[in-house]
Amino acid sequence: MEVTHKCYKCGTDIHIEHAERIPRSEECPKCFIAVRSCMMCHFHDSKAYNECREPMADRITEKEKANFCDFYKFGPQANPEAVKKDALDALNALFKK
Repeated sequence: MEVTHKCYKCGTDIHIEHAERIPRSEECPKCFIAVRSCMMCHFHDSKAYNECREPMADRITEKEKANFCDFYKFGPQANPEAVKKDALDALNALFKK
């Protein structure tokens, strides 16, 4: 299954044939930044502990470089506004009279 996401650095569309098996050598075709890096991972979140929403992941200090993280998932992180809205809706439903 082919997956397409934008490069976090230059915005180029990156097409990955097998997103579950991305090699460390995979790079953006335009800016050559590593695809298998924290910055291109679904779990990356600059506001989370260790900048990762996956609690079991090891700490990686160089977020732009290729790594061996077992939890890596190619794709953009969740939209923070959508997550916030879902949480507020759940709280409102809980405390509604």
